Amino acid sequence: MSKYDIIVLGSGPGGYVTAIRASQLGFKTAVVEKENLGGVCLNWGCIPTKALLKSAQVFEYLKHAGDYGLSVTDYDKDFSAVVNRSRGVANGMSKGIEFLMKKNKIDVIKGYGKLKPGKKIDVDGTEYSADHIIIATGARSRELPSLPQDGKKVIGYREAMSLPNQPKKMIVVGSGAIGVEFAYFYNSMGTEVTIVEFLPNVVPVEDEDVSKQLEKSFKKSGIDIMTSAEVTKVDTSGNGVKATVKTKDGEQVLEADIILSAVGIKSNIENIGLEDVGIVVDRDKILVNNFYQTNMPGYYAIGDVTPGQALAHVASAEGILCVEKIAGLHVEALDYGNIPGCTYCYPEIASVGLTEKQAKDKGLDIKVGKFPFSASGKASASGNKDGFVKVIFDAKYGEWLGCHMIGAGVTDMIAEAVLGRKLETTGHEVLKAIHPHPTMSEAVMEAVADAYDEVIHL
Repeated sequence: MSKYDIIVLGSGPGGYVTAIRASQLGFKTAVVEKENLGGVCLNWGCIPTKALLKSAQVFEYLKHAGDYGLSVTDYDKDFSAVVNRSRGVANGMSKGIEFLMKKNKIDVIKGYGKLKPGKKIDVDGTEYSADHIIIATGARSRELPSLPQDGKKVIGYREAMSLPNQPKKMIVVGSGAIGVEFAYFYNSMGTEVTIVEFLPNVVPVEDEDVSKQLEKSFKKSGIDIMTSAEVTKVDTSGNGVKATVKTKDGEQVLEADIILSAVGIKSNIENIGLEDVGIVVDRDKILVNNFYQTNMPGYYAIGDVTPGQALAHVASAEGILCVEKIAGLHVEALDYGNIPGCTYCYPEIASVGLTEKQAKDKGLDIKVGKFPFSASGKASASGNKDGFVKVIFDAKYGEWLGCHMIGAGVTDMIAEAVLGRKLETTGHEVLKAIHPHPTMSEAVMEAVADAYDEVIHL
């Protein structure tokens, strides 16, 4: 039996990052992976979707070349080539992870891993043991009883990334990050898209102003949106698919070629031996302490299988924290109130901290500032005037409570707010930090100025 200091079960952005950090700290490390290195995020999620979205963005530029004084008379799309480019990007990144495993002298054990008592893992009949076993098995597309996925007419995100043919009509059920990203992509490619959202607002976890702006932008681009609506039944017996949708005005039947179910994720915790080991699970999540130790000594869990936010950068941070704690380093528990969330449709969405409603519900006395990109010189010059930056501060102490952005490139701007909040900066400090002109990022300073009644360009 091979013996390791640390074995990581799963090689997604939680697992492979954990393994590399463990190796850097001097641990003899192995990773168990049943498919491709990089997990869902790298192979079927974060990375290939961004490649698809870039193709959609370029296609949008071609369609609107005249807005920039350019004449492009002959252009078209090749849907298969767009998909193949995305797959090529993912494959290249996966090979990059293989290189990192070799560079860091991490053993990659291919196969299906199952936990065993006594800090062991069985991989297709071969047992391995370790002083510490870290579970990082991630999650998959969640299925609703009323919306069973057949992989052909009712699909999840994985099939949506590699369809052989572009559908003429698509229904997207759910308007979280996955739903709106694919809605934007397929709409940009020319598919007629309808979004069905159970809650009153699209992207319901976001600040309400952001939700309203995205709905306005999506409708302007031709996407139909149904909120406070529920798919109660699907009929796949014909050539396409029919969805019965219940709304406050009654039922209606929508017809399409394909339904994309984007109603959330399901943790991959079945059949990995949790029951055999005695690891406690609650509501589809493995329970852990602040440093990701389960109730069973020597077994840990990170990423989507734990109660924190199901985001790639969260899984990576948790894994690093976990192994640094094992190594005896001085570490602080992760601040889950300062985790940025990003959605890569157009306009992009990025946020961190409290929404305006959450701040008010807490009874806080707040200052709110908002700066529209329509008043930004850089946004006007680039032709990306949709959206805004919104900031929320504590009125008494100037604490930066929340930041919410929607617009072009905002996913690259949100880190300023994350770092500022981490360093406990105040509104006046942000306001007096000089931001370069002309940039999209100066909208952050302008929004702060608006909160303190000092805005210049609005």
